[in-house]
Amino acid sequence: MPDTPAYALIFDMDGVLVDNTAYQARAFQLLFRDLGLTTNARRLLERLNGMPATAILKTVFTHDVPKKELEEYATQREFLYRTLYWDKRREVAGLTAFLEAARAAGFKIGLGTGSINETISYLIDHLNIRQYFDVIVGKDDVDNGKPHADTYTLTAQKLGVPPERCLVFEDALMGEQAAYKAGMRCLALSTSIKPDKFQAPLAVVKDFTSLTPARIMELLEQHPETPKPSKELAKRQYMQL
Repeated sequence: MPDTPAYALIFDMDGVLVDNTAYQARAFQLLFRDLGLTTNARRLLERLNGMPATAILKTVFTHDVPKKELEEYATQREFLYRTLYWDKRREVAGLTAFLEAARAAGFKIGLGTGSINETISYLIDHLNIRQYFDVIVGKDDVDNGKPHADTYTLTAQKLGVPPERCLVFEDALMGEQAAYKAGMRCLALSTSIKPDKFQAPLAVVKDFTSLTPARIMELLEQHPETPKPSKELAKRQYMQL
């Protein structure tokens, strides 16, 4: 029907557009070493990846750390990450071809990430894919990062598409929960965690080479309901904060 709103595809950035979780973890691990912490960064990110860096860092201390200090640590971690990843920036296989096909098929496309604007530019401008996104929402645009719904809710509002017609691409549990809290369905990429770790995505793929607009429409039609956020994961989240 002509008045039916378009579908929107909303992409997370880290672990979705690029397969960079190992480098993110390495940067956290180097920071932890400097701070005298023994936390295993890879296991930490398996649980909390997708949350703002300051929120993740807050969980590793046994004492209260002032917000300004957490922000300084997050800045250090960001510098370490960009240095480690500088020569490794590559899109996940099939990404550009899929974005081009999705735009040609009439999908609206948004980017919803917990990264700051400088980090967004560091990746998407290097990959030369900014032109594929109708809307970009980052950390600076919302009060509450993932797993809160704000990032995806605002992206959908800017795209002019209702939540039930949005499909989120995520690689992290906290991001998947943010999608469900926003009333959206989710398709997962297994770049950061094993497929069986996700709650209820429409599908789990390793990259974009197997995806087409027609396949996306099939998945949306086969799974019309949005899953409810996991109470267990929500409990885990609040125990960590």
